[in-house]
Amino acid sequence: MKRLCIIPCGKKKIWDVRPDAGPTRAEDAYLSPFHQACERYAKAFFDEWVTLSAKHGFLRPDDIVPENYDVAFGTGHPEIMTAEELSRQFREKDFFEKEEVVMLGGKKYRSVLNAVISEHQHISWPLTPYKGIGYMLQALNRAVEEKHEL
Repeated sequence: MKRLCIIPCGKKKIWDVRPDAGPTRAEDAYLSPFHQACERYAKAFFDEWVTLSAKHGFLRPDDIVPENYDVAFGTGHPEIMTAEELSRQFREKDFFEKEEVVMLGGKKYRSVLNAVISEHQHISWPLTPYKGIGYMLQALNRAVEEKHEL
């Protein structure tokens, strides 16, 4: 089955630690503990994964993030990508071919992804049962350690 894991980007980025970092691969740009745990999980269980950024959309690990930014879904920020832009990008990157999409994120991503995925795709939210980021982190870390997908 063709699967895709989508992980949220997170506020803390490489430029917060190294302001002179310059353009950086998406895989190396996001430093929040939650993002890092999601990335480890995605690498452990999926052949293909992307980071979802409110400003840049769906970023493959090698895609370049040009510079620091602070844009989040649900904030009304003018630079948030529209559903139309996200849908176009999802199609252009051939994610419509995926039968299963797994989102490692909370409620604020539901409306975003529901506007993007198509009817033939199954989307799952393995972190839904966990209330709070601490419990989500524990679940992700345990899953990777025990090699047991959520």
